[in-house]
Amino acid sequence: MSEPRRATTAFILVTVMLDMLALGVVIPVLPSLIVEFNGGSMTGAAWWGWLFGTVFAGIQFFFAPVLGALSDRHGRRPVILLSSFGLALDYVLIALAPNLWWMLAGRAIAGFCAASISVPSAYIADVTAPEKRAAAFGMIGAAFGVGFILGPLVGGQAGAVDPRLPFWIAGGLTLANFCYGLFVLPESLPPERRARFEWTKANPFGSALLIRQYPTIWALIALSVLSYLAHDSLPHTFVFYAKARFAWNAEMVGWGLVAVGAASVFVQGLAVGPIVRVLGEQRALFFGIAMGLAAFVFYGFAWAPWVVFLAIAVGAFWGVWSAATQSMLSTTVDPSEQGRLQGALASVRAACEVLTPAIFNGAFALGVSIDTRWAGAPMLVSAVLLALAVPFAARATRRVPEPAAAPAVGS
Repeated sequence: MSEPRRATTAFILVTVMLDMLALGVVIPVLPSLIVEFNGGSMTGAAWWGWLFGTVFAGIQFFFAPVLGALSDRHGRRPVILLSSFGLALDYVLIALAPNLWWMLAGRAIAGFCAASISVPSAYIADVTAPEKRAAAFGMIGAAFGVGFILGPLVGGQAGAVDPRLPFWIAGGLTLANFCYGLFVLPESLPPERRARFEWTKANPFGSALLIRQYPTIWALIALSVLSYLAHDSLPHTFVFYAKARFAWNAEMVGWGLVAVGAASVFVQGLAVGPIVRVLGEQRALFFGIAMGLAAFVFYGFAWAPWVVFLAIAVGAFWGVWSAATQSMLSTTVDPSEQGRLQGALASVRAACEVLTPAIFNGAFALGVSIDTRWAGAPMLVSAVLLALAVPFAARATRRVPEPAAAPAVGS
């Protein structure tokens, strides 16, 4: 890979990290700001919090394929820049918001512009040789983790000064990234590899045409759906689980979340590449699923706090499935359809985010109503979902060959 190409890959990783950092910055203060606007009512604030999440995920569900298809037609660069500018506008709107409806409008804009993972993933596929893509996608996961570790730390400190300050910080970081990309980021998709933009294809339902066109994709998409669903038991219920099962205070919960992020960054940034090289993409996919299934079983039946940290360590290697799957998918579709593929994946992810709060919060409520020892019920549901993913992984790996070495575009 040439030095300019290394620089563009570094920019993409910084873009993902800054977007996740900006998102993480606002996490500690957004709930309290909603409560403040809602007159101190926790019940009303919970409803508004659900509405914020649903609107964001719903708009992303419909528009992620549009942004992916636009990147296939006009190139990755303008879509990435649009995404960064739109997210910066979102944070400024929330920082200035006089009421909850204004804040909701900001989240709607963010949902429309949320291409911070899907289009950069297509960019990485454009500039990376097939046999190196799993490691490259792992680096995206590491950048995601770094941003998400640092973000809440910065947001918590800034929020103590002023609850709106984290939104100004997030907006400033994202706008700075937009300005940097405006002058530095080159285009990764040459004109001869671009595809026509068609509204019939640039939507979640049109994505089915892409899946039909490539028979091997549907098994990988089904695997991804089950894995996305399984993942969300942790963000939705981990805090409740730790408090109910082991009476963890806020400090212990914080250490647990830091451990999750640190372990994920280590595996995604340093371990994915060597694991895939040794096992190959197909066996690495099964390895990742097995690690995730074992971790959720540890969570579900944890009998002591140290078992939770064991689950965190084992579960970090679950991330190998994502890098291997992304690489296998990227080598299946035509180069002119990488944006549509990544947009379809983002749309699927958003649909899962709409469903998972009811699934896992319901499982937690049912578990603790029986006994606090069943506080890990959501994680056991995740284990079942990953077990159901195994047949789809088997079907996908029977059909998808290991990628042969090929030169990266532009290198």
